[in-house]
Amino acid sequence: MEMNASYTSFVAIGDSFTEGMSDLLPDGSYRGWADLLAARLAARTPGFRYANLAVRGKLIGQIVDEQVEPAAAMRADVVTLVGGLNDALRPKYDMDRVRGHLTEAVEKLAPSCGRLVLMRSPGRNGPVMERFRPRMEELFSHIEGLAAKHGALVVDLYGAAVLGDPRLWDVDRLHLTGEGHRRVAEAVWQKLGLPAEDDWLAPLPRGPQPRWATRRVADARFARQHLAPWIGRRLTGRSSGDGRPAKRPELLPYDTTPQADGEPGTASGDVTALS
Repeated sequence: MEMNASYTSFVAIGDSFTEGMSDLLPDGSYRGWADLLAARLAARTPGFRYANLAVRGKLIGQIVDEQVEPAAAMRADVVTLVGGLNDALRPKYDMDRVRGHLTEAVEKLAPSCGRLVLMRSPGRNGPVMERFRPRMEELFSHIEGLAAKHGALVVDLYGAAVLGDPRLWDVDRLHLTGEGHRRVAEAVWQKLGLPAEDDWLAPLPRGPQPRWATRRVADARFARQHLAPWIGRRLTGRSSGDGRPAKRPELLPYDTTPQADGEPGTASGDVTALS
């Protein structure tokens, strides 16, 4: 790959991970790794354009039906596709169907863009991660095969030990914090052949371990505020993304002018917990 390459446009598609949850801005919107990456690309390329079609809660079939064709039509220099984990977290998980949807997405996107980027998504260390690890690894194996066949890049976030650190995850235990998203943006930046600004793999400083009672209180709060509503949506076939538009549906010049809160004014959407 060409080092220090130049990119003039970027389209991101996927679910809550790419929408930016839970990198929360003061105005209640989400930023996330894709916005951070776009801002850095825009800073080095006049006229840089960016679209983010991701919507929280989307399954890979919905991403294919709603986002892939518009993304392919934009013919961007860079397209990122991250999806399938929402499927893997569901009780009725059809891996063959997920494989088929991912294959369809990559076959449509790869010829339409300059560089397609796929990911092995990160997961928070803990019992939930261990329960779903076999599904995740099966999913990632298919993603790697697609990348090899179609010349796509793969960013290995799953293999980064630091991204399993619970301190980089929001209280909902499903979405990264702002620091987690910053590290993902740096990982993609480097995978695109751009000069490293820091070591995104560096472990967090060691800190005091929370007491047993503190952990149990946090577990109870998580179950009440995040897990129970998430299970309720699964049982009723609802999603936090139902009826929600994409945060940036058109490929337009990206304004990196700082707003009052000191961040580019690009994201939209209120706060919702699990996707």
